[in-house]
This record gives sequence, structure tokens and C-alpha cells, in this order.
Amino acid sequence: MNDAESVISHKRQKGKLLPSGAIFPFILLASCFAWWGVANNMTDPLVQAFTGIFEGLTTFQSSLIQFAFYGAYFALAIPGSIIARKYGYKAGVLTGLGIYTLGCFLFFPAAMMQQFIPFLIAFYILAAGLSILETNANPYVLSIGPQDTATQRLNLAQSFNPVGSVIGTLLAQILILAKLENLETAAPDMTEQQSGLLMSQQLGIVITPYLIIGAILVVVWILIALTKMPYVKETDRNVHFFATFKRLVRNPNYVFAVVAQFFYVGAQISVWTFTVFYVPDQLGLTGSETLRYFHLPALILFGLFRFISTAVMSRIPPDTLLAFMAVAGGVCTLVVITVGGLVGSIALVGISACMSLMFPTIFGLGSRGLGEDTKVGGSGLIMAILGGALLTPLQGYLVDVFNVSISYVVPLVCFVVIAAYAVFAGKYSLPGRPVKTVI
Repeated sequence: MNDAESVISHKRQKGKLLPSGAIFPFILLASCFAWWGVANNMTDPLVQAFTGIFEGLTTFQSSLIQFAFYGAYFALAIPGSIIARKYGYKAGVLTGLGIYTLGCFLFFPAAMMQQFIPFLIAFYILAAGLSILETNANPYVLSIGPQDTATQRLNLAQSFNPVGSVIGTLLAQILILAKLENLETAAPDMTEQQSGLLMSQQLGIVITPYLIIGAILVVVWILIALTKMPYVKETDRNVHFFATFKRLVRNPNYVFAVVAQFFYVGAQISVWTFTVFYVPDQLGLTGSETLRYFHLPALILFGLFRFISTAVMSRIPPDTLLAFMAVAGGVCTLVVITVGGLVGSIALVGISACMSLMFPTIFGLGSRGLGEDTKVGGSGLIMAILGGALLTPLQGYLVDVFNVSISYVVPLVCFVVIAAYAVFAGKYSLPGRPVKTVI
């Protein structure tokens, strides 16, 4: 198909989520959204788990897992966009998946060392792969179909992310936390030698799911490598980073979207990470029981509402829906802080429904009108995931100093910022410059 035919094809299919010929490649890309959901949600409960494995580790220190994880997102997003610009989205996706796989396998030597720092390094490398993967996959999904349905299409792809989140939570609950709790009750009094053996067993439990996922990712990498993917045509493959950066920082909608994404990711990671602190504190449940009865339903609700939001966006503008959900999330968070108990725990689950559409909607709204600046612009929206690295330890600090209920003031502030961006975005209708896609 030549360039003229590509543009005509997009015009004819205006209003459709996907052009003909892009369905199977879209499914493969959407599977990547699930795989990084697995990694994110297996990691969250480990903040609590590592405080029990490594003696003397505080909540703040253990939450540095999230600092390493989401700090890598910040550091590798721009290299991810450079790969996309020079070599294409497919190369970026394969690079990200490859580094993600390497990070999974690095858990084995980390467990052999029985030290916390090697795990932070493994998390950093794993998340570096995820950063490159997300930097490429999100704008790739936006680009492979008509621009008028781009935000809706990204919401559909992102709907696979909570599927991975549920899988990751089940793996954490069944293969990690439940087994760790059984080990703890089985060995209350130990010698130093027995303590070292216990740590070896605990770390073996922690790394097993990551090694399994690493093996699966090898298969996914091969499938994507062998599949003919849509090609996004560029008029110029040179990066022109500084010129692009100047244009982006002069775009108020884009800049505010980056800020909103920073606070959204901070809210999401904080809410989910400290669920295993809040519910046991309020209801006296164990970590594995909390995952089963509260965190898992929250993720299912998150996934369900993402599908619902995708459908509703055909009738309600994305910015309006985002504003409503941000306000609802703030209300639920206030209940978590002030009411507590079972009601507060249920409200905590409800926050996940409110967050369901936020990441892809902010990404889509912030990417409007960027044209061929979308690849570098997408890296900025991925770098905003730094919010998870900075705000999660902040909430961990508040848990140590005050209590877990008060600590939820962090996501409350985040929802206020997101609501402000949604109102702002609704006042800006940016014309989009079409990016040509060859199937």
C-alpha cells in the first residue's frame, strides 16, 4: 500500500477502532499491556513481604522497591523513544520485552546473594524493559488506526492491563504471600543457621513466579518478532530531540498531561501498595487474605470499569469522564481516611474503579495534536511514571510516622490534580496531524 492509499484507507475507516489488517498485531500488542500488569502487581505486595524477610527493614526502606521500579521508567523512557524514532515501534517493543525478560532472570542470582540491594537492581532492570516497552506500545496503539478513535483504542488495549494485574495478584497471593506466611508459622524459634535456611526458602518462593514469567516472555518475544506488524511511516527518522522538546514544553495541554500522569501513577501505586497495610490494620486480616478478599476484587473492578469506560467514551467525551472519575476517587479516598473499618476498606476497593480509565485517557488527551512529536512526547508521559517512585515512599514515610489511614492523603492530593487536568483538557481542542500507517 502506498502513502496515498494509506491516507485514503484511514479516511474510509474513520470512526473504526482498528483498520483492516491490524487486528492480530493489535492483539499481540495488547498482550504486552497484560504482561506489564503482571509485573506491576506482583511487585506491590513485596513491599510488605521484604520487611519480613530482611531483618530490620523499615516500610520506607522496603518501599524503595517501588522507587527502583518506577525510577527506571523515568530513566529509560527517552532511550525508548529514540529507539522508536530511529528503528520503529516494533524494534522498541522487542527491546523492551527483551530487557524485561532479563530482569526476571536476574532474580535468581539476587536470591543466591540473600541481599536486598541485588533485588533492587533486578527490579530496576526489569522495569527498564517495561519503560521501553510502554514508551513504544502506547503511542503505537494510538497510531495504528483513525485518530478520532485513538483514545478509545488505547483504552481498549489498556483493558488487558488489569487482566495481567489480576494474574499478578493471584501469583503474589498463592505463590508468594501464602507460602511465606506458612513458613513463618512453621518456624517460630530458630538458630542463626536455621534463620539463614529460612531466608533461602523465602527468597526461593519470591523468585519462582518471576522465573516462570521470564520463560513465557521468551515465547511472546518470538511471536512478535515473527509477525508482520503495522509500520508507522515517518517523514524524518532523525530524533531532533531539542527542537521537539521545545515544541512540547510550549504545549500547555501536553505539559499538564505529564503532571497529571505523574500524580495518577503515584496514586495508583500508593493505593495498591498499601492495601496490604490498610486492610490488616482495619480488619485484622493477613496479607494473603487481604489480597484475596480486597485487592483481587479491586483489580477485577479496575479491569471491568476500563472496558465500561471504553464503551462509554463513544457517548461521553474522555475529559468529562476523567473529571467525574477523579472526583469520585477523591471522595472514596476521603472515606478511607476518615471512616475506616469495613466501610473504609470497601471504599479502598472502589478507588480502583475510579482509576480504571485514568492512565490511557490522560495519555490519549495529552498526545492530541503532537503528530510526529508523538514518539518523544510519549516518552515524557511514560517518564511521568516517576510519580510511583517518589510518592509511594512518601506514603510509606507517612505510615511510619503517623498511620496508614492518614497516609492516604497522598492519593487524595493526586486525584485533585487529575480532576484539574480533566477540566483543563476539556477547554482545549487540539487539531491532530495525521501519522501515516502502512498495514
